[in-house]
Amino acid sequence: MTANEIITKEDLKTFKAELLLDIKNILKPEDSGNKKWLKSSEVRKLLNISPGTLQNLRINGTLPFTRIGSIIYYKQEDINTILEAGLR
Repeated sequence: MTANEIITKEDLKTFKAELLLDIKNILKPEDSGNKKWLKSSEVRKLLNISPGTLQNLRINGTLPFTRIGSIIYYKQEDINTILEAGLR
């Protein structure tokens, strides 16, 4: 390797494109299968249930939740547990 290397504009453009792609892959939204916490709308879509049914699952303690402000979050692992219990 020589002490001096010439970096061209094309090299910089290639580096920029690769760097941006890496950043996008790191920051891209995770699909609901990999997220730790899901919002109510995501849970309803995943379980194919109505808002009322989801509310009943919260009220009767079937599905634990966390409320932050006006947004309710559910742990993905709790939803998976419910789904697995339904298969037995």
